[in-house]
Amino acid sequence: MSAPNSNFVRACKSQPVNRTPVWFMRQAGRYMPEYRAVRKQHSLLEICKKPALAAEVTITAAEILGIDAAIIFADLLLPLEVMGLPFHFSAGEGPVIEKPVRTKEDIANLRSDRAADLGYVSEAVSLVAKHFANRVPVIGFCGAPFTLASYMIEGGGSRNYVHAKTMMYNSPVEWDALMRKLVVVTAEYAADQVRAGADVIQIFDSWVGCLSVDDYRRFVLPHVTGMVKQLQRTGAPVIYFGTDSATLLPAMKETGADVIGLDWRIPLDEGWARLNYECAVQGNLDPVLLFADWKELKSRAEAVLQQAAGRPGHIFNLGHGILPETPVENVKSLARFVQDYAGVASSAGSPVSASRNPKAGSRTP
Repeated sequence: MSAPNSNFVRACKSQPVNRTPVWFMRQAGRYMPEYRAVRKQHSLLEICKKPALAAEVTITAAEILGIDAAIIFADLLLPLEVMGLPFHFSAGEGPVIEKPVRTKEDIANLRSDRAADLGYVSEAVSLVAKHFANRVPVIGFCGAPFTLASYMIEGGGSRNYVHAKTMMYNSPVEWDALMRKLVVVTAEYAADQVRAGADVIQIFDSWVGCLSVDDYRRFVLPHVTGMVKQLQRTGAPVIYFGTDSATLLPAMKETGADVIGLDWRIPLDEGWARLNYECAVQGNLDPVLLFADWKELKSRAEAVLQQAAGRPGHIFNLGHGILPETPVENVKSLARFVQDYAGVASSAGSPVSASRNPKAGSRTP
């Protein structure tokens, strides 16, 4: 691990910090001209598969924004390829799985012994960790089994998840077999990232909000719980994030994840209360607020910080990823504002004054 004593890692463990750490989902993306310049020369998958390029994109975004953690540049769907399920990106359509998984035979044919073939991501993690040394912690990540299974079954994006839910309801044995294979691959893949230098792992369950609480408990919770326990054995804290997940929060807490990511649809204090304050939380400003004028953006960011109330275990983030066309200056200003905001739990464990001193606060962890 590169920065185990950083504010970010301490916050993931619900330990007191001297200021709120901040990073952003999709902080390396199309809104940033430096990233667009790289994309003119390389496809998304080329960047992912060339460790030096993936590391460069990761490092550039973290340094430009001056944030408190660098998340490795990779794609959620990379594990599908090593499981024998090719996919490609269609212009304007997102990822397309060429042969969706729909039958018992399709599941049986999926490989679960080739996670090591994703080693290019761990190589990129190693390069980023070496670059930042102990200055900035590195976040590794993987997709959650439900979200990856849904992509595999639907064949791409979906609005109603008809095929995925039909398999859950009509073929629960096959569904569980698919989820188990995904856990084997993604847990090994994520653990490799920790061994390469990642300080924290984030599990993205982007689509899980489509489920009822009962369906989540029956078809998802046991698998994610096993995955979280496996990853925690690496020593790295685990962040578990889903969108549209307000109704699922108490069940998501039962996974044992160190941090639960909150989207913007629920006030941070209400979301944390639903978790009984028994874990850290990450979030949760609406990404579209980055298009607002500074007065509105600052006010809304301050509201999130006030809802955290100086309680140890808050990581400031958006409620989902940065959107294309987002003004870069707003992202940088937001990061600085959060870092300079003084209403956090001090290292002695008591809240300090909630006034903002523009010159206070270091931008390194």
